[in-house]
Amino acid sequence: MNVGKTAVAEWAGKLGRTAIHKRPVEHRVPVHPNGLAGDERADQKHHGSPDQAVYAYAREDYDWWEGRLGRELPDGRFGENLTTIGVDVGGAVIGERWRVGSALLEVTGPRVPCVVFRNWMDEPGWLKRFTEAGRPGAYLRVIEVGELGAGDGVTVVSRPGPGVTVADSFLARHGDRDALRRILAVPGHAARWDELAERLLEPGEATEPLTV
Repeated sequence: MNVGKTAVAEWAGKLGRTAIHKRPVEHRVPVHPNGLAGDERADQKHHGSPDQAVYAYAREDYDWWEGRLGRELPDGRFGENLTTIGVDVGGAVIGERWRVGSALLEVTGPRVPCVVFRNWMDEPGWLKRFTEAGRPGAYLRVIEVGELGAGDGVTVVSRPGPGVTVADSFLARHGDRDALRRILAVPGHAARWDELAERLLEPGEATEPLTV
């Protein structure tokens, strides 16, 4: 579990301050309707929504990145509150609910990388590399307040099925046609995906067999 305070940073875009540097904490932390106690978000305009109250990233994805970047990535480096182990964060379905400690959280969608994240990582072509990797982590809203701490289990208590996964949502937004077609096959998918398909897919392409 990681929290961070707002700090002034010249590289943090027009705002000039950021709370992306999250550090692990060992004590239990209350979960409020808009996030974890003691955790700040400097850019309230773009990151202040209740739908982005908590950010989760998988330790397994960190390990994948370490092999490609050739550097250590400690928990919290990507600005996440929850560093998970054994949880398929990218495969989580938007709308599924997690019980973590005594709090109930709901997956709302993927993280969209921004200029502050790019500058913070200081890696050549970082936004493009992060996008192409398709390992964005997941934002969650708070359904029931409570408290949580390091070592708590993550229990999926409900899961829409079939549904749109975090990874497919992220990839489709960035032009991945196979991901978009998987979303179009989900009954009751949001109208915005049909609108995106009109721009990205040729007539009839949405019903063609998916590539493997």
